[in-house]
Amino acid sequence: MMNFIMVPAIMAIITVGIYKLFELFVCKKERLMIIEKMGDKYEPDVASIPRFHSNYSFSALKIGCLLLGMGLGLLIGFIICTSSVPGYLDKNMDDWRVYRETVSLVYGACVLVFGGIGLVAAFITELKLSKK
Repeated sequence: MMNFIMVPAIMAIITVGIYKLFELFVCKKERLMIIEKMGDKYEPDVASIPRFHSNYSFSALKIGCLLLGMGLGLLIGFIICTSSVPGYLDKNMDDWRVYRETVSLVYGACVLVFGGIGLVAAFITELKLSKK
């Protein structure tokens, strides 16, 4: 349907990617030159730098909560579709074209919402565990 926009979109993405890559290397060189200029003139106050000592890695918690939220989103999406779309579980559904976009919207929204809730829950859990 919108095949005419694919080529310019891909070219724009490639161009922006190459530009950002060059910008990354140029900025790195500029930062290194600034650090060399400063030399020993600047000594940071080590006592004022906040330190975060964490013996735990929360990546498993984040991934677990994300997958739990996505699974719950799929389950809730299935329940919504079976209760609101007439004949959703029938194999010989004649009007599937009418409901296809609605069903995909329900599934996508549920997965994104519950995945986000899972990540927020992981963040709150991580904050509570890091305070102890």
